[in-house]
Amino acid sequence: MAVPHSLRAFRHRDFRLYFTGQGVSQTGTWLQTIATSWLIYELSGSAFLLGLASFAQFIPMLVLGPFAGVWVDRQRKRKVLLITQSFALAQAVAMLALVASGHVQAWQLIAANLVLGIVNAFDSPARQAQLVELVGGMEDLPNAIAFSSILMNGARFIGPMIGGAVIAGFGVVWGFALNSLMRGAVILALWLIRAKPRPTEKATTGLAEQLAAGFRYAYGFLPTRSALLLVAAVSFSIQPYQSLAPYFARDVFHGGSETLGYLIGAGGFGALSGMVHLVIRPSVRGLLSQIPFTTAAAGAALIVFSFATSLWIALPMLYLVGMGAMITAASTNTVLQTIVEDRMRARVVSIYMMSFMGVAPVGALFAGMLAERIGPPATLALGGAVASCAAFAYWMALEKIRAAIRPVYQKLGIVPRSDE
Repeated sequence: MAVPHSLRAFRHRDFRLYFTGQGVSQTGTWLQTIATSWLIYELSGSAFLLGLASFAQFIPMLVLGPFAGVWVDRQRKRKVLLITQSFALAQAVAMLALVASGHVQAWQLIAANLVLGIVNAFDSPARQAQLVELVGGMEDLPNAIAFSSILMNGARFIGPMIGGAVIAGFGVVWGFALNSLMRGAVILALWLIRAKPRPTEKATTGLAEQLAAGFRYAYGFLPTRSALLLVAAVSFSIQPYQSLAPYFARDVFHGGSETLGYLIGAGGFGALSGMVHLVIRPSVRGLLSQIPFTTAAAGAALIVFSFATSLWIALPMLYLVGMGAMITAASTNTVLQTIVEDRMRARVVSIYMMSFMGVAPVGALFAGMLAERIGPPATLALGGAVASCAAFAYWMALEKIRAAIRPVYQKLGIVPRSDE
């Protein structure tokens, strides 16, 4: 199939199936996330419970993610995904039944988020590790990673917009109903995928040794360690704006679920724009050098947003927040998956997901508690300042990072050797 170079991952039938199925399913997931956040705030009016709900959904990635990565490395990725997506569908149907009963309570929604988080702790590394199978090797992998990120962030943009409109027009129960229907798309795609599985390595050491090897690989190398720590700082300090968004939608901008959809959608649109930037790049070269600047931009924009009283200011700032944070995260992911060995791919991906998605719930919970004391605006302003400081610390080490990554890129043919 002849396609432009920037779309080269779509030469592969299996990637096209994956992209379509995941696109529909992830849009449904974000639709349900908006419905859950709005319902929790309606039932409780508590910023702390908003933070706790986000904590419950993503903390399994921090606690279970690395162990899940070790296990996934030894399994057929498609089989793992069929199991995890079936559990996710069951969770969606259970939430729908609970909300439709009319007797739902905030703690039940938080518990349901925890269940989904446990499923995602196994699903995410398997999904990322499967990409190399879907495109038949390393040549088109960076493009596939970039489009996978576009897919996730496009869903994060579209899902909240649809969710806000659906909740306002038809009621919150329809947010859960649509997600239950849309979950089936990815299961169908997985059944149709025919990609040949990559060889899996027999376990010759214990779980602890395998896990330690993954951490040594990811954190034992200055460029990847520095990038992962910066991603963790971004997740802790910037991502809580999503969990506190219902406060701004209702109490600052005096809107409803549609306003919430606009706020979350603006960040998602910014993240989507950042992914387009990565797609059109010819190689991974230079990705690690740009992330302190994108992080600093996200931090500064979050500070401005936190004190905005007009949507005309708030939405562009959240666009910049989403774009900066996602370029930082996706650049790190792309570099890691480019240099990692296949036998350790799921482990290293799970460590990345732990740094990106696993740290976010700790930040959300901390932000929720802090917001009860100093207010959500001051909490997010403090988060933006923390992210800016982390970006400055990374920038101070940038020359050492460039020097350390160059021999690896030379070995992989990404940059020419000095003797050529």
